[in-house]
Amino acid sequence: MIADRRIKIAPSILAADFANFGAECAAIEAQGCDWVHVDVMDGHFVPNITFGPATCAAIRPHIKGVMDVHLMVAPVDPYIEAFAQAGADVISAHLEAGPHIHRTLQAIRGAGAKAGLAINPGTGIEDVRYLLDMVDLVCVMTVNPGFGGQKFIHSQIEKVRRLREMIGDRPIHIEIDGGVTVETAPLVAAAGADVLVAGSAVFKGGSVSNPGPYGDNIRAIRAAAEAAR
Repeated sequence: MIADRRIKIAPSILAADFANFGAECAAIEAQGCDWVHVDVMDGHFVPNITFGPATCAAIRPHIKGVMDVHLMVAPVDPYIEAFAQAGADVISAHLEAGPHIHRTLQAIRGAGAKAGLAINPGTGIEDVRYLLDMVDLVCVMTVNPGFGGQKFIHSQIEKVRRLREMIGDRPIHIEIDGGVTVETAPLVAAAGADVLVAGSAVFKGGSVSNPGPYGDNIRAIRAAAEAAR
């Protein structure tokens, strides 16, 4: 998984049918997605509440590939073990969610998952420099976290470019979360991102009973991103 910088599409199940998560996860994988992205929100760190470890454990048997869990929660440390036990392959915690992010990243790896570091649009990347030996992925938020369907914040493209320069040859993914579409995917791919989280842009027009549009959307986003590299 790590060090492979081919474009990976990670649909966010925040845009899926909540009553049919297992089938939705199977459908997007069958239609060609690479990872399944789970947005966990606590109503405290972000103004929304979504899923917990029990949901991750319930959908894990329906996911053949990578389950990518993004924890938008504070405090985050008490929940790492539960999400790892629920089957998360990647667990991302926010730089802004606690005072001891280095310890948090240690705990994620200690629990057996790959460690992701998420940063909000208003957060600079200088602090990331001192954490690169602890991370497998940096998730750049290109919307303010909390809700799906927001518009892409274009100022983050330069952040991605600088982050890719900072990472250099280290085997670290750059993930983009927020507002990813056929139009914005090429911008972040050209800047150095390789994992693209897309919610409504993947799930629009389709359903479990009609999953073809999922595949069309995934292929379109991937092609747009790859063409820009």
